[in-house]
Amino acid sequence: MAHAFLSHGILPTGPWRCPPRMGWLGVGSVKGEGRMRWHGGTERQWRLGVSENTTEGAVGEAAVDSVGPPRTTRHVGGEDTLEVKTLRDVLKARDSPFAWNDNAGGGFVDDDDKVNLHSVKLAHPSPMADCDHGIEDMAFDEDLCYPLPQYAVRSGPRKTIYFEPSEVSAAVVTCGGLCPGLNDVIQSIVSKLVDYGVAEDNIIGIQYGLRGFYDPSIRPITLHKELVNDIHLRGGTMLGTSRGGADVERIVKRIDLWGLNMLFVVGGKGGNAAANAIQEECERRGVVCAVVAVPKSIDNDILIVDKCFGYDTACDEAQRALLAAKVEARSTRRGVGLVKLMGRNSGFIATKASMSSGVVDICLIPEIPVNLGKLLSYVETVLQRQGHCVICVAEGCGQDLLGKTGDVDASGNPILKDIGPYLKEEIKRYFEDDVDVKYIDPTYMIRAIVPISSDRVYCKILGQGAVHSAFAAYTGITVGLINTHFAYLPIPDIIQAPRRINPRGRRWNRLKTAINQPDFV
Repeated sequence: MAHAFLSHGILPTGPWRCPPRMGWLGVGSVKGEGRMRWHGGTERQWRLGVSENTTEGAVGEAAVDSVGPPRTTRHVGGEDTLEVKTLRDVLKARDSPFAWNDNAGGGFVDDDDKVNLHSVKLAHPSPMADCDHGIEDMAFDEDLCYPLPQYAVRSGPRKTIYFEPSEVSAAVVTCGGLCPGLNDVIQSIVSKLVDYGVAEDNIIGIQYGLRGFYDPSIRPITLHKELVNDIHLRGGTMLGTSRGGADVERIVKRIDLWGLNMLFVVGGKGGNAAANAIQEECERRGVVCAVVAVPKSIDNDILIVDKCFGYDTACDEAQRALLAAKVEARSTRRGVGLVKLMGRNSGFIATKASMSSGVVDICLIPEIPVNLGKLLSYVETVLQRQGHCVICVAEGCGQDLLGKTGDVDASGNPILKDIGPYLKEEIKRYFEDDVDVKYIDPTYMIRAIVPISSDRVYCKILGQGAVHSAFAAYTGITVGLINTHFAYLPIPDIIQAPRRINPRGRRWNRLKTAINQPDFV
């Protein structure tokens, strides 16, 4: 079905059914702030009920907000659990369509099922031991910890749902750069929506990122199950993508106008931040729409989650570039193979690919400053020892050497200067051209490929979890893997800062000792 009218703000008719918008319902309001202590007395800012829109589970003085539309959300969780928003106060509970056979014999997840955020108890903890999953000083400033409670709400199908499947109108949008697995996530979301009983004509794809909501030259497409059946065989995203374009007020106006009550945003830190802003604007306007994100970052720099989809694929493909660099370097006199990999703020891909390939002599990541003189001196040591050298560098490394521009792209990411060609020229200058430098940048080859099997499975589970969360009336959340279990996380907690490698942690230490790399600081 063509949606030509959608981009021009005309209410659709015909098979794409828009349910009437939920009427205003009276909901109490609790306001206030306080401080709470987690983990040995560390203070953390918190909000009573975590939002101004709760009627249950809050501590404080209730009052009715008489100005503006009534509140639509409240929170579930508790002092020991990351609290997530729900729309349940303005929706009607009903049985899941899978209840008749106990979800094909697999049962359901209870709201009180939780995932432990802290998997290791150390006999001799360091001062930053409570900062699990990279939420520690490297994510913010020196010696600053952003602590977490003990648990997160577990992801999965609920026996009680809060949307009538026949009345659901859902949209899917992909944001930011390409990443292996985007089509797999889209396919999984659409398939699970149809499994719930959502009419295929009521599932639309927003093309070319968030601007597709309101750009008159970009029209949404209907995501029939047949259309998405084989998209996982192709790289990229069938919906197209772009950076920026988050005009939140215009987006929410379209959500309201089109009668959407579920929105799935597949994106990185910027995409999740946009999803959070959309949810907050929906809440402010009283628009009842479950906004759910799926974290996408090929750099693997999303806080709290074990990993992002596409990361395993990126490391696997990056390893091929490193192996090629090894062959090139070893095949020439005083050969240097230099490979630049993705990693704007974080060196996860460079570290893992270097470890797995077994051919890297030097790995440079953004988290650790580099003294150019010490680096070049060590390259000379490696050449004297074995006749060739392989260097892996993350794209965000050495920006202090290049001089930061201070500019940002449409997603708010800092625009980087190119460290690869700079290092190539500095190496040649230092050795007075008595080296043969082979420079490889496989970035866009990696971004565009289809995912490996582990990422395919991961994408399917993330997509299913996103749909389960929407039907359970969760909103303003993202779904991710934590300690091998899937959980729902409040978006504000994962967009505080990029997740980064701890230079004093086990991950980096394992690589350093494996390749006997000295410090270049």
